[in-house]
Amino acid sequence: MFPNSNDKGPRIGLALSGGAARGIAHVGVLKALAEYEIPISCVAGTSAGSIVAGAFASGMQLADIETLGRTMRWRDLGRMTMSRLGVQINDRLENYLRERFPVTRFEDLRMPLAVVATDLKSGSAVIMRDEGDIPFAIRASCAIPGWYVPVTDAEGRQLVDGGLVAGLPTAVVREMGAELVIGVDVNAEGATFIGPTHSVLSVLLQSMLVVQRTAGLAQLALADCLIMPRVGHIRWDEISRGEEFMAAGYEATIEAIPTIRESIESLIDSRRKWYQPRRKRIGL
Repeated sequence: MFPNSNDKGPRIGLALSGGAARGIAHVGVLKALAEYEIPISCVAGTSAGSIVAGAFASGMQLADIETLGRTMRWRDLGRMTMSRLGVQINDRLENYLRERFPVTRFEDLRMPLAVVATDLKSGSAVIMRDEGDIPFAIRASCAIPGWYVPVTDAEGRQLVDGGLVAGLPTAVVREMGAELVIGVDVNAEGATFIGPTHSVLSVLLQSMLVVQRTAGLAQLALADCLIMPRVGHIRWDEISRGEEFMAAGYEATIEAIPTIRESIESLIDSRRKWYQPRRKRIGL
């Protein structure tokens, strides 16, 4: 699906933002990167971005990830609950992913993956990677506060949507050793659609993402290349518009390919300039 990275090329990391249904646009991004043979070495995702990041890192075929983008519905993610902590519980998402991912443990992945959630009590980021259960981590990252009941981990922490602390996890990808960070922000356009929101979920999502956009400027700055799908005209709860989301992600990535290639070449040139004088110093 993707070319394997090697020691000669730069280590490229992919950061996928949260964005509820808009996260389906990330699938189109993967398709374009694959077509243009951009080698990805590691990936991190927040909220909806963690679903696509997990599918990719687990080794799902691109065609299967596209099917997921077309067919996933809100009923696949959660169910009503009597809890005072949320309207729904999102255990269905965990089961949904467990049935579809080729591997479900971080230890078994074909490439490094990081999933970002938020510790509700401390307000700090919880980065899940290297070991543990992937569907559980993604479920926690997608637990929209106020709508989904917080997810409790083995340490007793109540975890909620990672978008509260890292809407675009570029810093996480950098910490994973990426020399070149490609950030995909599906919320860059904000909300250009006309008219009021049409559901409680939409109100919650829009409120969260307004805060995230203000708090996420530093994360945007950490990306070497930015891909910003034009999906501002589509509400965050319109999950049935998967084809449109994927098309927007694909188109935005095609436009960004020249910049990505230039960045890769620049890194390779920098390595070459560093390496040649070093060879002379050691008498080679």
